Amino acid sequence: ISTYHSIARNLDIVRRSNMVIFDEVHLIRDTAKSFSKIFDTVVEDPKKAILGLTATLDESDFKNSTILAVLPPVKRYSIRKAVSDKRLAKPIVIPIKVNLTENELREYDIFSTKIKNISKRFKRYDANLMTGLLKKGGFASGMAKAWFANVRKRKLLLSYAENKLSAAANIISEKFPDEKIMVFSETMDSIEKLRDILACQGVMAKIIEAKTKTSERHKILNKWGNDFNVLLSLHTLEIGYDVPQVRIEIILATTSNMNQIIQRIGRVIRKYEGKNVALIYLIYVSDTKDNNIVDVVNKAVKDDSDIKNQVDRKERLRRIPEQQITTVTAIKSKENIKNRITEKEGFEKRVEKAYGIVESSLNGSLIVEQKEEKRENVESNDAIHDKKREIKIYMVKSGKNNNKFYEVDIENKTCTCADFIFRHVKCKHIIATEFVLPS
Repeated sequence: ISTYHSIARNLDIVRRSNMVIFDEVHLIRDTAKSFSKIFDTVVEDPKKAILGLTATLDESDFKNSTILAVLPPVKRYSIRKAVSDKRLAKPIVIPIKVNLTENELREYDIFSTKIKNISKRFKRYDANLMTGLLKKGGFASGMAKAWFANVRKRKLLLSYAENKLSAAANIISEKFPDEKIMVFSETMDSIEKLRDILACQGVMAKIIEAKTKTSERHKILNKWGNDFNVLLSLHTLEIGYDVPQVRIEIILATTSNMNQIIQRIGRVIRKYEGKNVALIYLIYVSDTKDNNIVDVVNKAVKDDSDIKNQVDRKERLRRIPEQQITTVTAIKSKENIKNRITEKEGFEKRVEKAYGIVESSLNGSLIVEQKEEKRENVESNDAIHDKKREIKIYMVKSGKNNNKFYEVDIENKTCTCADFIFRHVKCKHIIATEFVLPS
């Protein structure tokens, strides 16, 4: 067993081996020039058995072309499939939307305007193209530097937005004061500010970052869950740490890097006795670059459930531009839009309550599976026969009355609660049950 750095200095070990297994193979992509000779050595012997393992290989990224050429994918195993096979706990992503304060919004708009103006002037709209401009020197290079500076300032602003940190602190201190919690952020400023906010609330938190010495890191990890419950991380714990007991993770969103997202999700969905779900709180600032993170996380866990589709569809309906509607139908259309907004708000409230059921289930099972036999009439050869079929019914405990349960039939999407019976809507009990069941 060796690290990539060590093996790059001792390539004869590779030559003498009959088989080489590359763990976290995405780390030796084409940008890691010092590791390129490892692949050069491996391919010297066409009979050598080689295997690459990774959860985060973007096949569309040209920087992974060497990896894909030497180690073409032979088996794909998604998070969703692993959850279905009961190898991983099901990740339940809970988006927490917050707003910037007035001062923060003013700063955000200033940074965004500068970024937009420079991009428009040079017709370059991403970091790769701006890097090319940076190399040209002179005025253009200065503008590219200004572009990157404003991107960094905007990202920093989003990372420690006041309401984002407050939301994280509230989840920790109010919802799960006795749970081990892992928090990921992009900047040291945001991590330190969150630690100080928690300290004011009487909650101890420890930070692990790149400069934390290995010995100190081990001490912190050993005390986690005993002396303190909240671990704040700046990238460092994304790879190589196995903490299966942890069921709750908070991501202070600013990155849309799929590799980082998958690694962060992976920290909290490892199976452990009695652990079937993991809660991932995604705190993001609405109407900013943060919005991208929700789609990225949902893509990472393959969350294409009916719930997300319904919310997205209703959001699109809400945004229908009224100026495109004729005057004759405008009044009726406005009424329809109002109804759609009301319907959307009602559904989102039920989703929020469903999250509450799931959160409460961590400390005591509120959703219990039981089996029932159902008789069906089956017609065959001009005769009708009774056929028994086993169906799963889930008993969901009432949040107001501990002795009361509602029966949820996921297959037929029915529930015995008043919300479903009288309003014919997808109730919070059905939604909560869908959340916790493997896809």
